[in-house]
Amino acid sequence: MPGLATTGANTLASASPVVSFDICETYASFLKNEEVLISSIALSFVTLTQKTIAGTMLELVKALNDGAEALKASTSNPISLNAGCELFIAFVTLLPHDSASFSDLKLEFVRQGQKYAAEALTYRDKIASLALGFIKDDSVILTHSYSRVVMKTLLRAHERKRISVYVTEARPRGLGLRTYEELTAAGIPCTVVLDSAVSYVMDKVDFVLVGSEAVVESGGLINAVGSNQIAIIAQAANIPFYALAESYKFHRLFPLSQYDLPTHTSNYSIFSFSSDTDHIRQMTPEQIACNPGVDYTRPDLITLVFSDVGSLTPEGVSQYVVGMFAG
Repeated sequence: MPGLATTGANTLASASPVVSFDICETYASFLKNEEVLISSIALSFVTLTQKTIAGTMLELVKALNDGAEALKASTSNPISLNAGCELFIAFVTLLPHDSASFSDLKLEFVRQGQKYAAEALTYRDKIASLALGFIKDDSVILTHSYSRVVMKTLLRAHERKRISVYVTEARPRGLGLRTYEELTAAGIPCTVVLDSAVSYVMDKVDFVLVGSEAVVESGGLINAVGSNQIAIIAQAANIPFYALAESYKFHRLFPLSQYDLPTHTSNYSIFSFSSDTDHIRQMTPEQIACNPGVDYTRPDLITLVFSDVGSLTPEGVSQYVVGMFAG
């Protein structure tokens, strides 16, 4: 999950119809306890709704939009956060009701928001159960970086079947090592491979299984950088490429290339490595910061997307996303 940096700018004050309230601090608190993005967003917006002095629907939506902007401004990778905020605000504006007053309507928003937050906690279990049917005994699986829903699925599969896993190191942040540590602790045979060795091991695996930052309107995938090249290699080797995505990560975004992502920046600098050959060369923090954290995988490279709403083709995801926001 993206890190948050709470500042004074994150406090919603007199500019919005809400009492002084730090939504970023509230979100970080919920995220620490829930570890599920949309549940934390929903509960944060529920708290905001309870505290707002908005007297009309227009004022409430403004307060929610202001809260969403404050949350997105607090992280360097707001893609998943933006998708979740967008979904909840659509949920509020499209919620059917027969409330007699706006006060009653706000109470209904709170009840429904709390109900949705609780339901979202079950999404990863639903995805793991759905994906389990596609995992055969003795499967060899390649995964990338670290994903909670992928971990849930692999651990569920390990309870019922024999599996082994290759995981990419996922440079420069090395999150694949976290996956390795958790899988080996659970007794799952796991091998870490270099990001540059994906094509070398591809012929040894039965399928690729990755998580997601977001699934966009085209049916394409935004995920940890390196996912796109893995998908290209998988397609060339005729290996299925499966993505796991909670439905709250379905995002009304339509990138045509890597450079259309909200996280893209053209301010790249060139840094030289140290010439000291007595030490292993490592990237500096400045060099890491110059690299993208996520990339975009085209829908034609994706075999299926497993979600809490079912197993979908990329075309099916596109239709579902349009329907989500159609009311």
